[in-house]
Amino acid sequence: MNFYIKSFLIFTRIGMFTIGGGYAMVPLIEDELVDKRKWITHEDFLDLMALAQTVPGIFAVNIAIFIGYKLRRFWGAFWMALGTILPSFLVILAIALFFQQFKHYPAVESVFKGIRPAVVALIAAPTFKMAKSARINRYNVWIPVVSALLIWLLGFSPIYVIILSGLGGYIYGRLKFKR
Repeated sequence: MNFYIKSFLIFTRIGMFTIGGGYAMVPLIEDELVDKRKWITHEDFLDLMALAQTVPGIFAVNIAIFIGYKLRRFWGAFWMALGTILPSFLVILAIALFFQQFKHYPAVESVFKGIRPAVVALIAAPTFKMAKSARINRYNVWIPVVSALLIWLLGFSPIYVIILSGLGGYIYGRLKFKR
């Protein structure tokens, strides 16, 4: 099967069966492209994830574009992004057409209550996996902890937190190599 069709179908399938947004897609994309197909390395995947988080736009589309571009340039990015967008677009279109009629049904409310905890787990799992591969230890654990607190408690912009975290990593590296 043609690479472009295959990549489009992979991202369409992931997009169709993922509820909870782009971050919920991360473990599925990683499993499919890193573990099963070995199209990219785990390190490249983490780098592309970090890059996708720093640019404006929808995370799932950003990661699809960056992975597609790395693998096959423009057309790889195009087909992976289209595969990511199409299922969500069709679902949102269907919901927009019919949701008002069904949103107060107890079964519909129950489904959404059941989905929420699963979405939290889908986001938490790659976060912990990423933390392991980031080699967080007792000397640098303060960077993600302080970063999270600055965003959640003090309302700092993630852009400033990324800059401060990079500065913290630089200082950590300088101190580590002086020993």
